[in-house]
Amino acid sequence: MPKNILNRAHSALTKQHKIAIAGVAALGTAAVAVSAVPSSADTVTTGAPATTAQVAAGTTLKNVKGTVTDQLAPETVKLDTFAAKKKAADEAAAAKQRAEAAKKAAAQKAAADAAKKAAQARAEKEAASRSTQRVDLQPVAAKTYANNLDGWIRQALDIMKQRGIPGSYSGVHRNIMRESSGNPMAINNWDINAQNGIPSKGLLQVIDPTFRAYHVPGTSWNIYDPVANITAACNYAAHRYGSMDNVNSAY
Repeated sequence: MPKNILNRAHSALTKQHKIAIAGVAALGTAAVAVSAVPSSADTVTTGAPATTAQVAAGTTLKNVKGTVTDQLAPETVKLDTFAAKKKAADEAAAAKQRAEAAKKAAAQKAAADAAKKAAQARAEKEAASRSTQRVDLQPVAAKTYANNLDGWIRQALDIMKQRGIPGSYSGVHRNIMRESSGNPMAINNWDINAQNGIPSKGLLQVIDPTFRAYHVPGTSWNIYDPVANITAACNYAAHRYGSMDNVNSAY
């Protein structure tokens, strides 16, 4: 049992401990050697040659010092090498961090530039679109119509189309020719309406109550106005017959 304890204690000694013990042992030996020299030989008179014991003691101490120094030298070199490697590693890590930071900054700048260019492109596109819209919304010259039966019918048909009133050129023209022969000032003073005091008037021979009831907004309130007379009569026919095209006789 005691043998095992000694072995473990011995194995726990590090290299540095062993070197220190060797140095202490050497110094102890030297001290013993010095103490063995007679007291009369401890002092050397100036100019007198050193005794053999003194020379031996000095040489022993010097050798011990040199041995310890030589044994510790590799450890010092190792420490210096480790410190140099650590310094180099730290510098490399710092350089890597700087490089990564520069790379990140460059990426952020590139992203910002790309976003700026994209925004500029969108703005230019929107500006071009607005410009196109302005061109498209330029006022169109008002359509003009001839001041005759053909012009009156065409103008009335355009108004009827905007208001959703059915009718065709041929249907309107046919009924006008039957009712008034194309005379916007025509008036019937002999039929039952005339006898009742409300004679038929205008291109499509409309009585006043019917004209007022089916008058189309945006047209004249004058029953003799050709366009107002046509649109009101066609509006009445659409409600009663489905369309002026369906009218082929007095209505």
